[in-house]
Amino acid sequence: MQIETQISRKDQIIQTASKLFRLKSYEAASMRDIASELGIEAASLYSHIKSKDEILEIICFRKAEEFLNAIAEVNDIYFDAEEKLRMAIKNHVRIIASDLDAATVFLREWRYLSSEKLKEFVSLRHKYENEYRIIIHQGENENVFDTVDVKFAVLTILSAVNWIVEWYNPKGSMVPDEIADNLTGFILTGLKKKTA
Repeated sequence: MQIETQISRKDQIIQTASKLFRLKSYEAASMRDIASELGIEAASLYSHIKSKDEILEIICFRKAEEFLNAIAEVNDIYFDAEEKLRMAIKNHVRIIASDLDAATVFLREWRYLSSEKLKEFVSLRHKYENEYRIIIHQGENENVFDTVDVKFAVLTILSAVNWIVEWYNPKGSMVPDEIADNLTGFILTGLKKKTA
């Protein structure tokens, strides 16, 4: 017997909004657009969700939690720095590829969060970036990474992995793990100590 999993109306709203925010932008997509896409009256959205702001908060903070849980798991496992970086990038790419709509909104539309939520969100971003700094410092201490400008290195890594929202196609020739392996190869080429 096959068990069908049904998502709640609230999650349907979040999914639909993610798609519209990605296609049209957060500012341009209205609650009416979301309702129309779902085939319901705009007024009935408000029995499940307070506002468009709340939808953006849910999308951004759910994704932030996914990313933070993934990197914390990597740094809790006692691999060497190179292996940690490989795993961190692989997890990051998998999270983006698993829900391209929400990931794109997370990466592009977070600036529209309310001032209070924006401050909290930026703090989570810094926490995530810091986990990568830990990996780079570990690689330097293990003498496998060159001494680098750590902040620049982390921002370069994250820019590279986040850019996949611009071009990744689930029906394309590369699966997420292949993308991650290719990106890691390029990144490690820049970080690894050069042997004389």
